Amino acid sequence: MEWYVALGFLLGLVIVFMAVGTPIALAFLAANVIGAWYFMGGEAGVVQMLDNGFGALSSFNLVPIPLFLLMGELFFRTGLGLRMFNAVDRLIGRVPGRLSYVTVAGGTAFSTLSGSSMGSTALMGSLLVPEMERRGYKKHMSIGPILGTGGLAIIIPPSALAVLLATLAKIDIGALLIAGILPGLLLAAFYMVTIWIQTRLDPSAAPAYALETISTREKLVLFFRDILPMISVMIVIITLMLVGFATPSESAAFGALGVILLAFAFRCMTWEALKVSVIGALKVTLMAYLIVFGSATFSQLLAFSGASGGLIQWGIGFDLSPLLMLLAMFAVLLVLGTFMEQISIMMLTVPFFFPLAQALGFDVIWFGIIVLLALEISFSTPPFGLLLFVMKGVAPSGTSMATIYKAAIPYILCSMFLVALLTAFPAIATWLPGMLL
Repeated sequence: MEWYVALGFLLGLVIVFMAVGTPIALAFLAANVIGAWYFMGGEAGVVQMLDNGFGALSSFNLVPIPLFLLMGELFFRTGLGLRMFNAVDRLIGRVPGRLSYVTVAGGTAFSTLSGSSMGSTALMGSLLVPEMERRGYKKHMSIGPILGTGGLAIIIPPSALAVLLATLAKIDIGALLIAGILPGLLLAAFYMVTIWIQTRLDPSAAPAYALETISTREKLVLFFRDILPMISVMIVIITLMLVGFATPSESAAFGALGVILLAFAFRCMTWEALKVSVIGALKVTLMAYLIVFGSATFSQLLAFSGASGGLIQWGIGFDLSPLLMLLAMFAVLLVLGTFMEQISIMMLTVPFFFPLAQALGFDVIWFGIIVLLALEISFSTPPFGLLLFVMKGVAPSGTSMATIYKAAIPYILCSMFLVALLTAFPAIATWLPGMLL
């Protein structure tokens, strides 16, 4: 069978199952069973496929996923996140557009600790948008920064999605997590500049209002009591990986333990919060493990049938520069992001894109950051970005989707600019892991 026929057959099965409403992980699993039966010799092939899938699930590299998720759930459910937001709000003071900056500063920290774009967007949207609207902020000044910082959870470590991408692509998890630090902080800085420009062009978009003055001593207390302990969890996780003292899995365990200890220290750990956090993390973990199972076996089927090898040879056979090929792959990710969620996109594209990137001579860690940024952009790209609908669900009544779309555009442009910088200067992503790992 020609490679393109095999590829069309396998992808066609997945699309058919998805079209009839089958969850993405189960759609891949069903397609894998049929494909293994056809390409690998009936029942024996299916058994071999299942053995390979369970082998992929036994990888120690998957351990950070449930631990990062548990850490984020606990940070959200125990109220530690709200405590940190309130402290950042009071520390910034009478700066024009203060709450927009609070959103970026606090949202970046919360996204880093939670690793959940949807959780971060839901929390900040429900807490900050009504408050900012009450204080006279125009909606693009409240909604836009929240959508932007929600996507930062994808690239700033600890990121469960980055761990999943590294696992599917079979690249170094620690290197990919560390590579996201500088691009993530740079993107947060771009967001700050965007807010500053918006407040300069339209001061009425974020009107000034009376604010209680606090002393230097009170500011120090706020910082050391309500902010530093939370940020220290992120610092410890990253430092343990940077100095080689702990693997990403061990660092994730330290992070989860750190949030639990903080919750007890602040007396906000309850049995209900712990139970809800464990259940929430377990649900997403089970979905992620099913996805790894389906993706690993799908990749093996593509290789066994000759589809992936044929596609790579076909792709590099074009007389196109590596840059044009990169733009083509980036465009595919953005288009898929208009009607699919991120994990589904990863399952479909990773088996093709990463081997193709290696064949084109790209650094796979750098390419992983590009892929994560593409997923981040697609998360808030109109008309079907998932964060747009999360925001619609928590925004005050009367907020239209058109308003949310317009608010997201400046922050999408910031992410696009970062992609351009990374393409021109790959060392932004590769320098830190190259120096420390």
